[in-house]
Amino acid sequence: MRRNDKQALVVDSSKDSRLLRALASGVRVRILELLQNRELNVTEVAKELAIPQSTATTSILQLEDAGLVETRIANGVKGGQKVCSARYKEILITFNPPAASKDSSDIEVEMPVGLYTSYEVSAPCGLCSREDIIGYLDVPATFFSPDRIKASLVWFERGYVEYKFPNNTLYADKKRQLEKLELVMEISSEVPGTDKKWLSDISVCINDAEIGVWTSPGDFGDRRGKFTPPFWKLEGSQYGVLTTWMVDAGGAFVNGGPVSGVTLNDLKLHRHHSIRVRIGVKDTAKHVGGINIFGKGFGNYDRDILLKLFFK
Repeated sequence: MRRNDKQALVVDSSKDSRLLRALASGVRVRILELLQNRELNVTEVAKELAIPQSTATTSILQLEDAGLVETRIANGVKGGQKVCSARYKEILITFNPPAASKDSSDIEVEMPVGLYTSYEVSAPCGLCSREDIIGYLDVPATFFSPDRIKASLVWFERGYVEYKFPNNTLYADKKRQLEKLELVMEISSEVPGTDKKWLSDISVCINDAEIGVWTSPGDFGDRRGKFTPPFWKLEGSQYGVLTTWMVDAGGAFVNGGPVSGVTLNDLKLHRHHSIRVRIGVKDTAKHVGGINIFGKGFGNYDRDILLKLFFK
């Protein structure tokens, strides 16, 4: 079965060494290019690339062994012949650097994008799992469907979704002071279709304190997200920007740039049993350009919303 017109392959650089070796050849890469949307036998491959048939045979065997090419036996003029086709249209390689050392006292909590506790959104809006659309498109009431827990993508034009993280600062070692709080998530603007120049002012509040506004540059659909499932059409939002929101004693920052003077003291963490995080687009924003929140199974990073607490 031909699959190169509907599947992308994600390669883990730390695990798929055999596949990477198969790609480490100009001839083998040219064969994969040649077999996109075509089926050719070994003789035809050798002729089109002007290479010896023995080279074509050996290269195709290596690609087949790596799972990049599939073959079938078809009737030919002089008996059976091996017909080849590429299995994948896209091959994406992910690199996994060694994990940085982490202080055992630091705390991380990853929150599924569909596990918000309250919301107020306007259409266009919707939820999507790794398998299908959840509920009805552009119907805000769908946002309280029990199936929202399965969501890997959440989007709306204006409004907010709010998450409650456990306030682990209340139970951490009292001898160690909280140094900073970080919130990491993959987000983008939202427009029907996509537009890489569609600006949107996305705001984040923690315990009712607005820590800042970040202007998303666009809604990206120029290529498929590394983890975006095959059923999701290319006309839809594919991936976002990985943003890190940080609050410490000196203020609030997004991706290292200052966004406000809100500090850890302003969050009043000691007064609450949860850390409430509200993400959205205000009606009063200069650029009301919607928001996509990408979770596991969508976008480029295969992660949900991550809250990190760092202690001195």
